Amino acid sequence: MLAGLITPPIIFASSLNLDSETSAYMISASLIACGILSLVQMSRIKLFGKYYLGTGLISVVGTSFATLSTANAIFDAMYNDGTCPSTTASDGTVTREACPDAYGMLLGTSLICSFLEIFMSFVPPRILKRIFPPMVTGKTKPRMSNFKANAMFLIAGTVILMIGASLIGSSGIPNWGGGSNDCSSSPASGFFQFCPNINAPRPLPWGSPEFIGLGFLSFISIILMELFGSPFLKNISIIVGLVIGCIFAGGFGYIDGSSIKTAPAITFLWVHTFKIGVYPPAILPMLAVYISLAMEAIGDITATSEVSRLPVDGEEFDSRIQGGVLSDGIGGFLSALFTVSPLSVFAQNNGVIAITRCANRGAGRWCCFFLILFGILGKISGVFLAIPYPVLGGVATFLFANVAVSGIRVLSYNNFSRRERFILAAALSFGVGDLLVPTIFTHLFDGVDNPSKGLRGLFDSITIVLSTPFLAAGVVAVTLNLIIPQELETEESRGFDEEAHIMKV
Repeated sequence: MLAGLITPPIIFASSLNLDSETSAYMISASLIACGILSLVQMSRIKLFGKYYLGTGLISVVGTSFATLSTANAIFDAMYNDGTCPSTTASDGTVTREACPDAYGMLLGTSLICSFLEIFMSFVPPRILKRIFPPMVTGKTKPRMSNFKANAMFLIAGTVILMIGASLIGSSGIPNWGGGSNDCSSSPASGFFQFCPNINAPRPLPWGSPEFIGLGFLSFISIILMELFGSPFLKNISIIVGLVIGCIFAGGFGYIDGSSIKTAPAITFLWVHTFKIGVYPPAILPMLAVYISLAMEAIGDITATSEVSRLPVDGEEFDSRIQGGVLSDGIGGFLSALFTVSPLSVFAQNNGVIAITRCANRGAGRWCCFFLILFGILGKISGVFLAIPYPVLGGVATFLFANVAVSGIRVLSYNNFSRRERFILAAALSFGVGDLLVPTIFTHLFDGVDNPSKGLRGLFDSITIVLSTPFLAAGVVAVTLNLIIPQELETEESRGFDEEAHIMKV
């Protein structure tokens, strides 16, 4: 759980150039909030009638990578419109200054938008599953006649693929090269002339072979664990990669221990606070994120039920879906109050349950206890913050690539007809286009003279959606799925007998 929980706050802090004290707090708050909200998600509290809070399953809660990808686009918009300060050097190099208020606006916008997922949890689970069919079980492959399931696999797979791919480009690889902050643009002078900055123990230009080597060492350690490690080591290969990378980085003098020295011995939530606000252009993208989180929750809860050898249909399962989505929505609301970006159900625990054959919630509660303990012990956050960017980049790139592969896996559930291939190609045109040329929509509305404040907010919202690969691809996929007619003639309608064909082959 740790690698997936500490990576988002580190990336948020780096994107906003926050100081080490604030960054360490954000890591601690993330660990504490994840421990508390995981306990809520593991519970199964009856509210009224047939409504519950929580799934009653071992359910890991953490920051969704969909939130991370969207937040990067929102922060870019804030710097572009002057909400966040930046300076321009004589040579034209733009340097972003620290902007904690941007994080507060992300929290406030998330808090408001969380009511969408809370509302969705009270929609009958039967309807929710029809709109968002479970995507991650991999138990059966939908037939072409099942148009709704086929379309959902297509849309979800495209979105997940784009989330992973965009994070590799915006965070994974830049950190691998030395840092995803302003040093990645290789300015000729200034605080970020070298990575991670000129005050680092061994600052170097972005992309230096030393940085690439450190990241590669962490990356290859993960591969070696998969090749030669025990089942336990395979499950913690990410942590092994971080540890090995840090050992070598420390030996060669790349680790800055100031974050450990300045971190408090004991900390808790609200030691640092952020000015809560609402950034109107972020409302539309965050609503789309919460719809994505609900889809994720339904799929993850289904997968967890399956590996826990519990039924994946019937009233009990429906109540787990309803309770899980409600807990997810309330978690998004509470996480903002906890000064943490939206938290939602993860699926990382499913592989561990399958290998260990332990689905006992007691084990999960002990994990939550340790997460809260790690968050309270402030020095641990300082240790995580001291991880050099190249080491973090080598590991994070692998994590984000795993997300992209999950999207490919979901796409593989489709029985591709010409219609599905066409929709996928159109969606990837926008998604991959955004990845390769991320500034294409930046000046889309520059020609509009003196727009009103409300109209400017709408333009900024549209720009954020179009500039976020997974949102742009998702919107295109959903729209085309609604307007392109279904193919009536399929192999089934022509009398194709799949089992007989397989036997014949």
